[in-house]
Amino acid sequence: MSHQTGITANDDLRAFLAQSKDGSVRLIKIAIDNEQLALADSKKPKNSWDSDILFLISIHYDELVVPLLDDKCPCYILYRFDTKNSMGYEWLFIAWSPDFAPVRQKMLYAATRATMKSEFGGGQIKDELFGTVQSDVTLRGYHKHVQAALAPAPLTMAEEELQFIKQNEVNAHINVETKSQTMKGVGFPLTPDAETAVLSFRDGAFNYVQLSLDLEKEVVNLSATDNIHISHLISHVPTESARYHLFNFQHTHEGDSIESIVFLSYQPDDQFFFPVHLFNPEAPVVEFQSMHSLLLLLLLPVFIYSMPGYKCSIRERMLYSSCKNPLVDQLAKLGIEIEKKIEVDDPSELKEEYVYDEIHPKKNVARQAFAKPKGPAGRGPKRMTKPEN
Repeated sequence: MSHQTGITANDDLRAFLAQSKDGSVRLIKIAIDNEQLALADSKKPKNSWDSDILFLISIHYDELVVPLLDDKCPCYILYRFDTKNSMGYEWLFIAWSPDFAPVRQKMLYAATRATMKSEFGGGQIKDELFGTVQSDVTLRGYHKHVQAALAPAPLTMAEEELQFIKQNEVNAHINVETKSQTMKGVGFPLTPDAETAVLSFRDGAFNYVQLSLDLEKEVVNLSATDNIHISHLISHVPTESARYHLFNFQHTHEGDSIESIVFLSYQPDDQFFFPVHLFNPEAPVVEFQSMHSLLLLLLLPVFIYSMPGYKCSIRERMLYSSCKNPLVDQLAKLGIEIEKKIEVDDPSELKEEYVYDEIHPKKNVARQAFAKPKGPAGRGPKRMTKPEN
């Protein structure tokens, strides 16, 4: 309650409270007598505060607390725990206000409750327990009180939906470059030969690997391995069937020798494939909508996905498109991380200059001066005005 009664502790109670904080007292009962807080009873400790537990009911706790409860008279009870904080022993503050007590007594004890805690010292009160029946202040009742305090607050259906929306908003990372996958791809496993070739490619045994899908067995087969120059890369892209390609692009940039792994995909029929750059965070993301797509995964190997237009069946185009991302995940698990994809509309564009410019885009540092627009024509010469004296 916001209003206080003005009732304070008498001198005997204050002296007893000061002496009881050393651990020599287990329980203190306080009542209001002659408009003063007075000592009604006290108990010495026997064992631990909740010792002799039988079916969650402590004989020690209940045999001390329950007999002090009057069905028609409120009171305060301070019960000492065995734990300590920086100020000393911790206590449980029990406010007993039975249902059959007079209304005036209930209001008087409720209005004096804050004063009682300040007289004892709020820093040593670990927990508070309010009860109107005996089951509320027994050890079982205290355990229920602790469990209820630790449980999450009850929410209505509307509040639960709002909380779920807020959690999703916090965990969502949305920007202009965010891409969300609406349907998972189809993952075909690598055959042992294909996996061995990919590992050898990672270790530098050769710089080109070509992979294909076996649509009947639903696996990724090894088609070819070779050591080639980037000028011969276009000739290795078949024009009659779809393929995946890994190519190690070796080049120099600003005097440093760099090896870039490029993952290329060549996809017809306006399929969308996003460029991925391996280990090179400076390479830009370049996206095109085209009949023929070429994906470059830069830094160490290049992964190429080629799809020669309508020469392939619809099933083949769909499977190669769906298996691309799961295949990239398999390559990442084998140590070939993909960070960027490049898409081109024609395999003939896959030249050294083009790949180099996509990996290391040119930066225009020169700023163009502001061009002041011309005024309206035919407005005549400017007029000079003389200041008036």
